[in-house]
Amino acid sequence: MTILHLVHLDRMKLLLFLLPVACVYGQQTLSLHDAVALGLKQSPALAASAAGTDAAGARTEQAKAGRLPSVLYNESWTRSDNPVFVFGSLLNQRQFAPQNFAIDTLNRPGFLDNFRSVVSVTQTVYDGGVTASRIESARLGQRLAVQQDRQARAETIAAIVRAYAGSVLAEERLKAAELAVRSGEADLAKAESLLNSGMATDMDVLSIRVHLAAVREARIQAAANRNVARASLNDAMGLPLDSEHQLTTGLGMPAGVVAAATSRQQASFEQQARESRPEIQEAQLATGLARSENRLARNARKPTVTFQGAFEADRQQFVQKGGANWLVGVSLNWQVFNGFADRNKVAETVHATRKAVAEEARVDSAVRIHVRRAYADLQAAGERIETARAAVAESEESLRITRNRYQAGLSTVTDLIRTETAVLETSTRYLSALHDQRVTVAALEFAAGVLTLDSEVLQ
Repeated sequence: MTILHLVHLDRMKLLLFLLPVACVYGQQTLSLHDAVALGLKQSPALAASAAGTDAAGARTEQAKAGRLPSVLYNESWTRSDNPVFVFGSLLNQRQFAPQNFAIDTLNRPGFLDNFRSVVSVTQTVYDGGVTASRIESARLGQRLAVQQDRQARAETIAAIVRAYAGSVLAEERLKAAELAVRSGEADLAKAESLLNSGMATDMDVLSIRVHLAAVREARIQAAANRNVARASLNDAMGLPLDSEHQLTTGLGMPAGVVAAATSRQQASFEQQARESRPEIQEAQLATGLARSENRLARNARKPTVTFQGAFEADRQQFVQKGGANWLVGVSLNWQVFNGFADRNKVAETVHATRKAVAEEARVDSAVRIHVRRAYADLQAAGERIETARAAVAESEESLRITRNRYQAGLSTVTDLIRTETAVLETSTRYLSALHDQRVTVAALEFAAGVLTLDSEVLQ
């Protein structure tokens, strides 16, 4: 093999060595705040919500059009030898002549072309408040769409917080599982060494091997859960499921944020929710919309007064000058009886209003329950963190003592395995408590209706 070949192989080995490192360092770092900001831009749900808000705004402008005149231009061409058509068209074209009174001409006229151009204007003068009611309903619908968009944004933020914290938790659980595997492997090596020196039995080695197999299986499951959690985070942000990120925000919450949340009284969160929660606003707007629809149904029973104006031009050729005429008029339309449909429509809107009022009360109660649940979960998460932190320290110290006693022949392999398992379990509980605290702080702000991109819980 030549020197050039050796140099080429060395370069290839160096490239293969650096490739995984480059992939790791090429991952985009992503904080929780950045994840939420990215999700608010990429989320398909928010894109749909924004489109709904725009559509509601367009419906408002559409309703306002009822106050403006309607202008229609119509162009038509007709060719016929129908006697009535020929007679009338000649009059409209101002082309009727004395010879057209001849009996044969009246009975058997030749074919005649008529190009007819009409510009008409219609303006509603009075409609009993129907247009005003439609505009009011459209505006309420637009405000309702805005609140629905607020709710969608808050739900997206909360979902990203849960997914981000879940992904970090899955990563930490995998690390804990890997640490348990390394600890078990060290215990196995020590047990085999003690077996060779006659200080342990085959049963001890076999028991540790069984325990090691169990923690390896837990590591495999933790790795699978980590991969699913990453995909769930990408889904919450509206990104491809296989996108890679290096998450930089840990499970623990800043102490100041937790203290600010836990120091407030539950009643203040409830009051804030009643003022800010989008669902509360939506329920109130839905009640107003139902009442507006009731007014619309009542106004529809009133008469309508309409003004019409039109200009018409008729000619035998499109570019030829012909006859012209115009008309103006005012009409009144009043539906006197339609089989009680209007009365039943009013009754329907009355029942819809009652339903909206009842739904408003239900939503108010549900929101307050949501706040209380989140507040209780936050208090519990703080207490669980303190308990779990102490348990982790105690289990690690117990493992240290048990290992020393086992090596000295004062403890059994069962004691060693039990303390190994306790360390993994307490570590998992501690990580879960940290996760739950971060999630519940965000959930409490969501319940209070103040979870936004600027919230401190995203630190």
